[in-house]
Amino acid sequence: MKTCIDHNKVNWFAQLSNIASIGGLALLLGSVLVPLFLQKLANYALWMMILGLGVAMVGIYFANRWVKKPRPEAVLDKALKSLTDTYHLFHYPALPSDHILLTPNGVVLLETINLSGSFSYKDGRWKESMSIGRALRFIVEEHLGDPIKSTRLAEKTLRGKFPQEITAGASIPIKSIIVFTHPAVLLEIKDAPIPVCPAEKLRKLVAIDAPKLEEGIYEKLDTFFIGSTRRDN
Repeated sequence: MKTCIDHNKVNWFAQLSNIASIGGLALLLGSVLVPLFLQKLANYALWMMILGLGVAMVGIYFANRWVKKPRPEAVLDKALKSLTDTYHLFHYPALPSDHILLTPNGVVLLETINLSGSFSYKDGRWKESMSIGRALRFIVEEHLGDPIKSTRLAEKTLRGKFPQEITAGASIPIKSIIVFTHPAVLLEIKDAPIPVCPAEKLRKLVAIDAPKLEEGIYEKLDTFFIGSTRRDN
């Protein structure tokens, strides 16, 4: 399998998380020191504390999303590494899905959720078992939301972004999979409209039950996805 990743995007958000974290801590420290050494500015200490706390929380949120390991792209690469080179995996393209797999038979959107804990889907509803640790981290971590709804929207949006020369006279099969990438996750899924799995079971689900794409269409899709994903490697 071949991979393509926008390292610039990952590095930018990682740097943003560091800047926000350090800046937030500096403001919190300032809120303590200002009343001691600059009494004329003591009235601003409370605002500095509130702002510092908010900025620090933003930094932690982005660190959980873009720095904390295991990184979603690394987990996906490992899970799909045995695929042949006709499979191309794109990470963080300028498209509605962060991870897109081009296969000989179509396109697979991989909606990743990098959260630990127990999650279930039944009767059209998602539920999460809220532990004390998860509750304490809730405000600085991503939320589950409705990944099925967001994935369906991503499918529709992606179709609208395909260049006319690709879609003219051709129907591009698109399949979506929701992948929980954190190793400490428990899933109980019943009658989900799209596949939901932990990363270790992803390899068996990426096949698309459709005829093989025409070579010209496959190459145009590959060029389109490469152009949507900046590379510095």
